Amino acid sequence: MPSYAAFLGHQPHISIAELAAAVPGFTLKHRVEKKVAIFESSEDLKPEILSILGGTVVLAQQLSNNVLDLKDIPKVLVKELDKTRGKKVIFGLRTIGVPYKSVRNLYRECKTKLRNEGRSSRYVGSDHKPAASVLLHDAGLLDGKKGCELSIVLGEELMWIGRTIAAQDVESYTKRDMDKPVRDTTVGLLPPKLAQILLNFGLWIAKENGCKSAVKKKPTVTVLDPFCGTGVIPMEALLRKWPVQASDKSVKGVNGCTKNLDWIRKEEKIAKKDVPSTIWKQDALKPFELKNLPDVVVTETSLGTPLNSRPTQKDAMKEKTANEALQEGFLRNAATTLPNIPIVCIWPVWRTKTMPIFLEKIWKVIEELPYEVVQPIELEKHDRPTLFYRRADQFVGREIVLLKPKKEEKK
Repeated sequence: MPSYAAFLGHQPHISIAELAAAVPGFTLKHRVEKKVAIFESSEDLKPEILSILGGTVVLAQQLSNNVLDLKDIPKVLVKELDKTRGKKVIFGLRTIGVPYKSVRNLYRECKTKLRNEGRSSRYVGSDHKPAASVLLHDAGLLDGKKGCELSIVLGEELMWIGRTIAAQDVESYTKRDMDKPVRDTTVGLLPPKLAQILLNFGLWIAKENGCKSAVKKKPTVTVLDPFCGTGVIPMEALLRKWPVQASDKSVKGVNGCTKNLDWIRKEEKIAKKDVPSTIWKQDALKPFELKNLPDVVVTETSLGTPLNSRPTQKDAMKEKTANEALQEGFLRNAATTLPNIPIVCIWPVWRTKTMPIFLEKIWKVIEELPYEVVQPIELEKHDRPTLFYRRADQFVGREIVLLKPKKEEKK
């Protein structure tokens, strides 16, 4: 089975769960410094997979498991650059577990080896930090036209050598996040990368629920976002050529979502006849009356009142009470009017000075409803069956919850 190294984003546990959801036959082999996951796949992965993985920054594919020492790296590099035309080449080294001084010596040895082979070279990155994703694209290291980057991961009884095959397109994410016509800063802005992660969980749980279109060679699922806001999740679904159903109780949200979907269609040339989308005004606590049910619900419900400072215990508990009622109303409604449809949703977590405050009463509600909480992979040291997403500069975190419909027992 082919082996890969994923250099993970700032929420590594969520990144690994996403890989488990999106990669065929995913098998986690090693975790190194929390930043890297070495894994195997039952299929060869194409570089394009990184365009839909929100939680992986760089992806490398193993070259050989016969490299036993760092001194062999220059020889490996020369071999990898054989197909690169021209006398001058560009190369980089992405290392984990290698001392800075050793990195410096290593790229100097690589330059010497290349010089002895009659090739001049330019190194990108530094001994302290590898090249940024943007530079990997600009320098032509991913397609091999101008050079390559080797990824070296050292761990306990581990030496893994690979070639970087893909890196996140930062400019594309920035464009979708900042250049879209409507951005509503009065609510918690959902990052496009997190929306991608949620959609990968949605595809996985739809497969688990028996959705036939989710297991095709080019999988598609119809996604419903009943708290669509300005449409971050619907936009990312359209980019994957997935049909979209989107609603919001706010006219402002419906109008913003409509404008943003029209914009992404124009930018990416996605015709409505090829990928349909429907947007309407509706309170998610009121019955859904859909002729065609979605394959999965993927949504960020509500993070409550926007906060500019850390909430007090009293304020957080007040927010919690209101949000518990919202989540209960939505789930009871979904269980009745969206029967047998799995749900990927986000609940808020308030970060007070003493401790994070999670929703609690909602668990008793779920016990009464025909759902079970699931995850693509069992994570260690995790006392809740959910995934906690938090950024240091935010006072409200996000708890990602995956709800799979329970199958009725045959009598």
